[in-house]
Amino acid sequence: MTGKRPFNKRIYTVAGYRQAIYEMFDHLDELRAAARSGRVSKPFAERIMLAVTQVNGCRYCHYGHARAALRAGVTPAEIESLVAGEFDQLPPEELVALLFAQHYAESAGRPDPEAWQKVVDTYGPAGAQDIMAYIRMITMGNLMGNTLDAFLSRLRLNPAGNSSLAQELGVILGSVVFIPAGLLRHKLA
Repeated sequence: MTGKRPFNKRIYTVAGYRQAIYEMFDHLDELRAAARSGRVSKPFAERIMLAVTQVNGCRYCHYGHARAALRAGVTPAEIESLVAGEFDQLPPEELVALLFAQHYAESAGRPDPEAWQKVVDTYGPAGAQDIMAYIRMITMGNLMGNTLDAFLSRLRLNPAGNSSLAQELGVILGSVVFIPAGLLRHKLA
């Protein structure tokens, strides 16, 4: 045994990344509306993003959103709780959304319909849509960061078992193609 820990985080395939870009643009107006509506406060949004990041394990998103959460007024104890995957230190009125965010990440974006319905019932259709907008956004960031880390791990001779150099480079370099294509697709829709 080499002593290296295997790289086992969820990452994008080229096809999965292309689809995620298109979905991002399909839901871009929802993300803008979520940011403007105020139905999900900035601290609440950061808690949601940290709950997803805790499952997906993106170190870049963890660092950035922990800092953003502190600036938004989330306490260090709350951040520690989220990072540990524990919710006992968090506002009770946010628990349904935070547990759903965690479930969404654990199910690789295929949550149980009953879990989603609980979010809708708790926060209303518009609030639930705002919550989902933040979940989608951070999931995309998490998997992109993890794909970059899979490539960096490969350079350290510790490749991800569920990937290839072509997939990793395809995702990283694919942004040059997929983002403009998604934007064009969004504009034409």
